[in-house]
Amino acid sequence: MTGDVAPNFILKDQNGNDFELYKNLDQKILLVFYPKDHSPVCTRQLNNYNRNLAEFDKLGIRLVGINTDDIHSHNSFCSSLELKFSLLSDQDKKVSQQYKAINILGINKRKIILINTDKKIIFGKYVLPFFYLNTYRILEKVKVYAMDLLT
Repeated sequence: MTGDVAPNFILKDQNGNDFELYKNLDQKILLVFYPKDHSPVCTRQLNNYNRNLAEFDKLGIRLVGINTDDIHSHNSFCSSLELKFSLLSDQDKKVSQQYKAINILGINKRKIILINTDKKIIFGKYVLPFFYLNTYRILEKVKVYAMDLLT
């Protein structure tokens, strides 16, 4: 997966607008696959990322959440948490399947995938169901990647 070209996709965001991956690669994109809107762990995870958006911005990374919930659920979730990044609805599960982010029950796994502006996957990481990588753990991984490029 690392080094592969990320598959393009178009999904609707929480406001019903189309989001196309390749048209948004003017900066790196961190795809955040998560199981369920309004669930306790997902709420903590997305709140953590939202509070630390400036840290992602400093490294030129745009966050995008994805799961199989519908647009109305995403809109409600975004409003309740005051999220400042997009949540995409993958109700037919095609994108989640392409990125190997769906389990045998048809629910999204907790997974992050960082995509570079050249469309290549920088890294992907599964996380155990009741845990998540906080902002600083993700940024550590990004910095390690950047150091590898310099050596």
